Amino acid sequence: MKLCSKTYQTYFLCFLLYALLGWLYEVFLEVVVYRWGYSDRGVLFGPWCPVYGVGAMAFLLCFRPLLRRREPSWLRWSKPVLLFLGCMVLATAIELAASYLLEALTGAWPWQTYADYAVNFQGRVALSPSLRFGLGGLLFLYILQPLFERLINHLSNRVRTCCFRCALAVFLADCCATALVRFVF
Repeated sequence: MKLCSKTYQTYFLCFLLYALLGWLYEVFLEVVVYRWGYSDRGVLFGPWCPVYGVGAMAFLLCFRPLLRRREPSWLRWSKPVLLFLGCMVLATAIELAASYLLEALTGAWPWQTYADYAVNFQGRVALSPSLRFGLGGLLFLYILQPLFERLINHLSNRVRTCCFRCALAVFLADCCATALVRFVF
């Protein structure tokens, strides 16, 4: 399969959409919910949190087969529960790994406020955000991903490829600029 195939383009565009939605969610929490005021919650210069994009892609890889599977009607209630628990555990594991990676690269991680939560592990992961990630995973799998795929699939091949190339160029430029500024200068 070619690197720029429709599938790869769709997944990359979805990755960036979820990274952007994650950034918006984080800023919303800071400004509206916690009323701390605006601060850039991303680790890159652009308006995105790649950890949300990584989480979304992990959800697709791990849970899409379960979504497509048919089960007896008496067992249908269990699928959302299993997906909720799976999303919660997977997102928490990704967040924990990301905290160690960011600490190794930058000396800190953006969500150090987790130490303020009653149930947390080293201020890296906490129960309350993990529960929100489980709910967000259900929203993602049942509503957002089908919607995004329909929207992207309605684009012509030419428009989708152009969007993919532009988004990839901007994202890679942001990654390079961030690396240069934070690690070289």
